[in-house]
Amino acid sequence: MMDALNSISTLRGVGGTGSTAATSATSAVRPAAGTGFSDMLADISGQAVSSLQGAEAAAITGLQGKASVQHVVQTIMAAETTLQTALAVRDKVVAAYQEISRMAI
Repeated sequence: MMDALNSISTLRGVGGTGSTAATSATSAVRPAAGTGFSDMLADISGQAVSSLQGAEAAAITGLQGKASVQHVVQTIMAAETTLQTALAVRDKVVAAYQEISRMAI
């Protein structure tokens, strides 16, 4: 799954320029004026990847005894929500593609 999200992040090179800001999964996505759809998807997927990587790091830190259980659980729950959202977006994109492919030209 991480590879799929990382591959979406590479769309940024096709759609435009800019930096990917790593913010928390709970922050609102506000694309700048003039950015394209692929830029927005790349930003969102970059945020999802960083959230999942943060949860992985928190879990490792928790196993080492350097983080509280509450922090680990909160981070993993946030990453789970991010993953569920990414899967829902993927499902909608696939459904839209299938509907477009069935349209008569």
